[in-house]
Amino acid sequence: MNDASSNAARLADALLQQVALDLAFAQPGSTRVTDSLGDLVDQIAAACDGAPEPIGTAVAACRHWLAACAAADGCLTQQAIASLSEWQPWMATAVLAWGRGQPIAPPPPEWSVAPPAVRAEAEPTQQVSVLPDGVDDDMLQLFCAESQDLLQEVEQAVLVLERNPADKAMIDTVFRVFHTFKGNAGVIKLAVLQRLTHELESLLDAARRGKAQLGRDAIDVILEGADVLRRYVGEMLGQISGVEKGRTIPLPIPALIARVDRLLHGGPAVPAAAAVSVAPPAPAVPVAVPSPILQAAAEPMAAPVISSPTPPAAAQSPAEPVAAPAAAVASGMVRVDTHKLDGLIDLVGELVVAQSMVVQSPELKGIGNSQLARCLGQLRGITSDLQRTAMSLRMVPIGGTFRKMARLVRDLSGELGKEIDLKLEGEDTELDRNLVEELSDPLVHMIRNSVDHGIEMPDVRAAAGKPRTGTITLRAFHQGGFIVIQIGDDGRGLSGDRILAKAVERGLVKPHDRLEPADIRGLIFLPGFSTAEKVTGLSGRGVGMDVVRRNIEKIRGKVGVDSIEGSGSTFTMYVPLTLAIIEGLIVGVGQERYIIPTLSVRESFRPLPGAVTTVQGRGEVVRVRGKLTPLLRLGRFLGTPAKTDDPTQGIVVVVESGQDCRCLLVDDLIGKQEVVIKSLGEMFGRQNAFAGAAILGDGRVGLILDVNSLVKMKSATGDAA
Repeated sequence: MNDASSNAARLADALLQQVALDLAFAQPGSTRVTDSLGDLVDQIAAACDGAPEPIGTAVAACRHWLAACAAADGCLTQQAIASLSEWQPWMATAVLAWGRGQPIAPPPPEWSVAPPAVRAEAEPTQQVSVLPDGVDDDMLQLFCAESQDLLQEVEQAVLVLERNPADKAMIDTVFRVFHTFKGNAGVIKLAVLQRLTHELESLLDAARRGKAQLGRDAIDVILEGADVLRRYVGEMLGQISGVEKGRTIPLPIPALIARVDRLLHGGPAVPAAAAVSVAPPAPAVPVAVPSPILQAAAEPMAAPVISSPTPPAAAQSPAEPVAAPAAAVASGMVRVDTHKLDGLIDLVGELVVAQSMVVQSPELKGIGNSQLARCLGQLRGITSDLQRTAMSLRMVPIGGTFRKMARLVRDLSGELGKEIDLKLEGEDTELDRNLVEELSDPLVHMIRNSVDHGIEMPDVRAAAGKPRTGTITLRAFHQGGFIVIQIGDDGRGLSGDRILAKAVERGLVKPHDRLEPADIRGLIFLPGFSTAEKVTGLSGRGVGMDVVRRNIEKIRGKVGVDSIEGSGSTFTMYVPLTLAIIEGLIVGVGQERYIIPTLSVRESFRPLPGAVTTVQGRGEVVRVRGKLTPLLRLGRFLGTPAKTDDPTQGIVVVVESGQDCRCLLVDDLIGKQEVVIKSLGEMFGRQNAFAGAAILGDGRVGLILDVNSLVKMKSATGDAA
């Protein structure tokens, strides 16, 4: 008998004494004792790692009894207390014999049977109360905020594990996250979450101890467990805000616990028969870094071997406790209410405008005092720095949104039977947090489109000489003061002939119309347009790409597509850095000033004599690069007297929205400037010519033109644009 076994036996004996103490005070219906006994049995299992088979059989039997109670209602039953009372003295005798190197008597035969009937009879779902008693809303909100961050970290790490199940650092990370989640749930007395996270933690601990790899079944269970936790947290946030406060929700917690138990004790993790839909991921709080509510006191615990169809990895020594994830130990960070942050940024914008009005005041310019000029210059520099700093508070990396797409690609590719690799580039690119939220839906639609329509089946790709695994690349980068987001794939690409034929069939274009390739590709963004042969659960109804364009245009962006048939497609979105400030081209019409978002401006020029003509049914048009483009006299349309009616004395600004263009006739180009956007209020809600207003440097108000509406509306003469 070696010293290591003797020491392990002494540790197990000490733990068994604690079990006896807990059982002495155990009462049927006690949840607290169930949790504490589960922790003790986990520690006993770790201490008895390598013990003779009878001890392992007895430990597995005890786990079955406790798991049965957890799957039912989380409380000890009279039968479980009786079984544990017999188990504890037998284990104490067996451990003592093991420590002395003596033979161990076999356990009672009934301990070797399958899990108790209560586990098999447990309902697959459980009605769960969300709000615990006696916990204030501030504490619950803090719990929810950190939980969202923890769950996002779980999902990202688990998807890495699926590609490399032997990545010990990722296993440790996911284990520690569930360990922290369990501790936080215990602080606010969420026993139902403690039970689920404890089971998931045991599953991961078996992997981190080198007992087996995390196969597909285990990854599925972990992700579904994270989805259940996310749904619980989302429901809690809703009830905190007053939505159906106090209601219970059905969650498949018993079914998940049963699946984990099958993985821990042999057999496949068969999905529950009664599936429960899980809410989509809630957006994480993007303006702060989480800090733990309370570090769980318990040390990492061991678990029995996970049965895996794949050969287990080489045995590893038990891992040392790892450092908490970076998100959990970050210091110097505070959570700030987003309304307070928006209020601060609005005030900074007002300050910048006020400073500009002071600096450009004619009275001050006429003084000619050098000291005053230096002070005003210093004031300008300070306010500019203050504005940049304030705006940076709203900027968050787009990486979090990108990484959520990895889960989407995983699930969709598995559903469709495709092999797809998602590559992420430019995850640290920062943009306004409001834009990040607005981009979520368009990205989901475009990723689904690439998975379903773009990437071919593995056999089809192999026959075409391509790798069986398709690649989708999601990248972001800065370009010209804007953020560019691209979704590219190496799939089948877009067939121009097929798109055109479908458009003719639907009456969207005439059979003899001659369209440029870019115009043909742009047809996929029309409402109701789809080239799918049949409607599936993913696509075919003609909705999706029109939603993408509408949502992108709503945030003053634009979207386009490039494609080579047989080689793949790339969708490109251009979006502003922020929704609070816009870079605009200031134009003059008579005595008024208007602002055109520069992202919508294609070009500007002074028309030559005869360049503006009238076409029957289309009104005034201008020939721009060989194409007739409708002209809108901005002064006449807005009721603002222009300086002249002669187009050759004015400036034509070509603006675009999607695939459509329009020429705006203005008097002057005054310059380009970044302006702080102000809402026009409810009084102007019915108009569609303006998207907002801004205070210019001279104190005057400039109206921001809504280019999307101007491009698509009819001209002032009533002719179709």
